[in-house]
Amino acid sequence: MAIFQKPQTDGRAVNKVVEIPISEIVPNPAQPRVIFDDYELSRLAVSIQQNGILQPLTVRRPENGMYYELISGERRLRACKLLNMSMVPCIVITASVKDSAVLAVLENLQRADLSFMEEAYAIKNLIDYYGFTQEETAARLGTAQSTIANKLRLLKLTDDEKALVVKYKLGERQARALLRLESDKRPDAIHYIGSNQLNTAQTDAYIDELLKEKPPKPAVHRRWSFRAVNLYINTFNKTIDAMKEAGINCDASRSRTDDFIEYVVKIPLKQTD
Repeated sequence: MAIFQKPQTDGRAVNKVVEIPISEIVPNPAQPRVIFDDYELSRLAVSIQQNGILQPLTVRRPENGMYYELISGERRLRACKLLNMSMVPCIVITASVKDSAVLAVLENLQRADLSFMEEAYAIKNLIDYYGFTQEETAARLGTAQSTIANKLRLLKLTDDEKALVVKYKLGERQARALLRLESDKRPDAIHYIGSNQLNTAQTDAYIDELLKEKPPKPAVHRRWSFRAVNLYINTFNKTIDAMKEAGINCDASRSRTDDFIEYVVKIPLKQTD
């Protein structure tokens, strides 16, 4: 097992591996990882117990702080706490608040250690909490701005929808495709996609079909005025007159009650002399 250097008297052994009390390490406010699997943490704890910590944690010490802020190694720190360890090996680096936030996100992204939803929240945190623009975030993380924009779009899903996406283990492209649907259609769509284990292409095709289904147009209830009825009656009378001028000796009679107007038209089937 590696031999770690004890901290110097000023507590600032920068860029060297030192042992630091766990009680003096606080979480990084920009920590992007929010999901910690208890079983995986237990396995990591067993590995650390048997083999030690193979990769030191990375921390920084604020200028006016009496503590160390964790930059990377959240899972290792949690596993050490499970083992009731009092000291952990760390590399102390000099970093600003913003640099610390970026490094915390980068460390997880490079390890492919985050879910895509956690990545989206991490990026939003950099933008909202630390005042980065999308362009700055993309430059800091070494990715395209369109990638940042696509990640942030995922947060338009409701909390319930996000939970269902996680439950059914949908992919990022599948989750983003759901945004094409109206919000009232998304839960059922997620259930269908997850239950039938659709892949990305099948998900796109399924959502295309849903978008083709147009709801029936609501029935238009017209309110007739008596003036409008008279227009139809006049048209009907002109039709009777036109039939008579054409030599069709039809007979039309009309009666009226308080509820309706009734027309009876008799058209002879045989021509009379």
